[in-house]
Amino acid sequence: MPRFMVPESRVSELNDEHWMRHALGLAQRAWEQGEVPVGAVLVQGERVIGEGWNRPIGQHDPTAHAEMMALRQGGKVLENYRLLDTTLYVTLEPCVMCAGAMIHSRITRLVFGARDEKTGAAGSLLDVMRHPGMNHQVTIEHGVLASECAAMLSDFFRMRREQKRALRLASKTN
Repeated sequence: MPRFMVPESRVSELNDEHWMRHALGLAQRAWEQGEVPVGAVLVQGERVIGEGWNRPIGQHDPTAHAEMMALRQGGKVLENYRLLDTTLYVTLEPCVMCAGAMIHSRITRLVFGARDEKTGAAGSLLDVMRHPGMNHQVTIEHGVLASECAAMLSDFFRMRREQKRALRLASKTN
């Protein structure tokens, strides 16, 4: 292989990091809106066809997870509920609801950053996506920019705990 060529696996890895950084930017939007900072971007080829960030609190909608928002937008762009030949990048391992939606939409690949030991359905708590009984199998990559994804979530929840502590202290002094 000539010196100037980048191995295909490294190109894919760099591409995954690029799109995960995009998802992290979307997660920041969730944070700014007071939502748990999770972001998702749906890509077909090199084109973004859907993106989303957590909005269940602001939209009063328990299904308004980042992944669901990105999948809905992707369906509208493609004018199809089947999202064939797509990759969904998400900063946190999907829950059962989102994993089910990915299977039904027939995405090809899921790439996520941080694992979610409490509600993750792509291998941590459950493995819905690779269950042998499912009629569609999604290829899964995990750990892309995991430390950045996990740090954003940890920082957010630390800030929330500090806010609650400050409110408790303020109410005791009044």
